[in-house]
Amino acid sequence: MQVDLGHFPKTREVTYLNSASISLMPKPAIESMIEFQMKIASGGTIDFDETAETEVFEKARDEAARMLGARRNEIAVVSSATEGICAVAWSLKLSPGSNVVSTDAEFPSVVYPWMRLGEQKSLDIRLAHSHDGVVDEPNLEKLVDDRTAVISISHVEYGTGQRFDLHWLAELAHSHGAIVVVDATQSAGLVPLDVRRDAIDVLVSGSYKGLLGPFGAGILYISEKLGEELTPSLAGWRSTPIPYELDATRLPFAQGARKFEFSTMSYASAVGLAESMKYIRELGYENASAHTMSLTREFLSMLKSNQKLPENMPLTPEDQRRHASIASIRFRNRDNSAIARMLVEHNIIVSQRFNGVRFSFHIYNTDRDLLKAIEMLEKVLG
Repeated sequence: MQVDLGHFPKTREVTYLNSASISLMPKPAIESMIEFQMKIASGGTIDFDETAETEVFEKARDEAARMLGARRNEIAVVSSATEGICAVAWSLKLSPGSNVVSTDAEFPSVVYPWMRLGEQKSLDIRLAHSHDGVVDEPNLEKLVDDRTAVISISHVEYGTGQRFDLHWLAELAHSHGAIVVVDATQSAGLVPLDVRRDAIDVLVSGSYKGLLGPFGAGILYISEKLGEELTPSLAGWRSTPIPYELDATRLPFAQGARKFEFSTMSYASAVGLAESMKYIRELGYENASAHTMSLTREFLSMLKSNQKLPENMPLTPEDQRRHASIASIRFRNRDNSAIARMLVEHNIIVSQRFNGVRFSFHIYNTDRDLLKAIEMLEKVLG
């Protein structure tokens, strides 16, 4: 896979290993956003009439459908993954006393909507306990029963990079009459996804991590069968089959997931997201995955074999079937927050999570980046 690093000029100045926080955007995606916004800002409706606004999400919808193995009518373009989860949560007709299963290592937005809904509908929110941010699947499985309505979980966990088997999760949920809601923000664009193969009910992804996109846009997949059953909790002028009919006397919802697109939003962000997904697609989703997985595997191996570093413990599962593009390490008896800060001060851009140092990779990273990170770790820890 040949990546033009000229499209990611910051990589010439720093070793950027922080895509799990914010990815670098490729220049073609940045330029598409600027061009789009300039046209609107300087010309209003001259280049952005009613037809153009009605169709503004279509490129992002097409790219998301291709990436996920979904149908176009199963994709909505939203402003964030959190919005997508909230929209689905409040659309489900959950019975008092039913339960929602997740984990205590989750990104809060994967759990908070269900907690809030639980207050209103008397739901039992069950969180599988993690050990150093990693959840053993049997601990999750034992929380699921015939009163379970939803398993809400990240495909790849933000803190440790633990990757769950989506097919297993869907089978577990469906065997108890539940649905599975997947946050793929840390895997979309980095791990091949196929919602039909894995029988996923709902999947959301933010734009600005694995998808190399901007803030202000995300994707929401709802399976056709489930989508037919749901009535959106939020409604607006874009919710209808023909938005510019502007008929306030009646509310017919659009078909498929598009009925969850209810309002204006950062249209430039949707344009940038479409271009960033296209950028990865043209490189090949399988190629991107193989590249980032290889970097993760190699980095974990380098840390394990390095005799110059103090004792360290990988928080990320070493089994390549259970990780993706994140390598989180805890250095024993050291201040891991201070280590992360010192690395950043020396232009090795990382984050601190779960009392460990999180390194995360994308298509613009190379083996040389791994060597630089190891060399700097030796210096700051020595």
